Amino acid sequence: MTDLPVAVIGAGPQGLAAAAHLLERGLTPLVLEQGSEPAAAVAEWGHVRLFSAWPELVDKAAARLLEPTGWTAPTLGYPTGAQWRERYLAPLADSLGDHVRYGATVTGVSRKGRDRLVDADRAEQPFVLHVTGADGTEERIEARAVIDASGTWRRPNPAGADGLPALGERAAHAAGALGYAVPDRAHPEAYAGRHTVVIGAGDSAFNAVNELTAIAKNHPGTKITWAIRRAVSTNTFGGGEADELPERGALGVRARKAVQDGSVELVTGFRTERVEGATVIAEDGRTIEADQIVVLTGYRPDLGFLSEMRLDLDPTLEAPRNIAVQIDPNLHSCGSVSATGAKDLAQPEPDLYLVGMKSYGRAPTFLAMTGYEQVRSVVAELAGDHDAAARVDLELPDTGVCGGAGLFDDPDSTTSGGGCCGTAAPSEEIFTISRAPITLS
Repeated sequence: MTDLPVAVIGAGPQGLAAAAHLLERGLTPLVLEQGSEPAAAVAEWGHVRLFSAWPELVDKAAARLLEPTGWTAPTLGYPTGAQWRERYLAPLADSLGDHVRYGATVTGVSRKGRDRLVDADRAEQPFVLHVTGADGTEERIEARAVIDASGTWRRPNPAGADGLPALGERAAHAAGALGYAVPDRAHPEAYAGRHTVVIGAGDSAFNAVNELTAIAKNHPGTKITWAIRRAVSTNTFGGGEADELPERGALGVRARKAVQDGSVELVTGFRTERVEGATVIAEDGRTIEADQIVVLTGYRPDLGFLSEMRLDLDPTLEAPRNIAVQIDPNLHSCGSVSATGAKDLAQPEPDLYLVGMKSYGRAPTFLAMTGYEQVRSVVAELAGDHDAAARVDLELPDTGVCGGAGLFDDPDSTTSGGGCCGTAAPSEEIFTISRAPITLS
């Protein structure tokens, strides 16, 4: 099988970096990208500014591949998604040339002549990827190994508090009253002078609140309600000054200020049950009547095309079992996690690896630099350099956020649960919100 390529699913940041590492190791990559351009998912949130600085967003092998073309790595500032694509990801894809195929949707991965049940000579058979082209043409592609860097962007978590779409959510989305993307202040039409409710409590929700606040400053009559499932705690607005990525901490600080000064109405303990048009109804009967709903509750991996693969995934996170305990917000007490490599990501199916955002399953706090370290290690393992694969070349920054002790997303808890890090709890007088049945309009 040594003459076969290594199939890389997804031409996002980690997929392109994996291809660069494979070339550097003398292996042949074949990157299969569903979209019509590199980093197609990044293009959809191009207006959002990353909280990682430029040096943390460029893979080292990718930089070595690009440098002979005259490309120079940006060193200062925090790019938007669009700038990340334009100044790094698109040039990297161009350098990879025919190793990247666009309009190629992977619909299934298996072993040649072996379904999931068959043991005999399984590991000796090449992988077979079923791929559908943009014109609907189907084909089978053989590969010696598979690196799944397909991410989670196409699988946003729903608004429903039970992990399923709220009653009426699909209809609201189809009607345009509900969306799953961060608003863009440069395109305020859907939100200006109207009432928007943001559902979610992570970094994307912080970004949404900040974008909507900027829109409200220029468009009188704009109203913002922010509904979160948990009670206010030390973690509600992120790690603040304790976050070792300053711009990540600043996101939450700005969102907190918007709540404090009354620009945003914060509703806590709100667990969505039903959506009627643009009206959101909680399990306890509380109702928020709005004009637009923005749902930013995280993402989940698409495992459907891996149904013939033998996987060992954590039952909670749908992440590789060996890394789940480090990233599970129900378990780990502080925000920092260890870098993960080939050994942590290995599956019962030899030479199959889930990397990048997909490797975190449903867990938050993934960083680009985490993915770059993953693909460095995975490619070293595939190349037979086991020492390099086992080596850890990365120390991740602490989020400054505490959690764990089973209190993640507890609607009644007002403590962090860990007590090991983070900023002081917000003032109860500032954030006291009635949890009795109310109607917000």
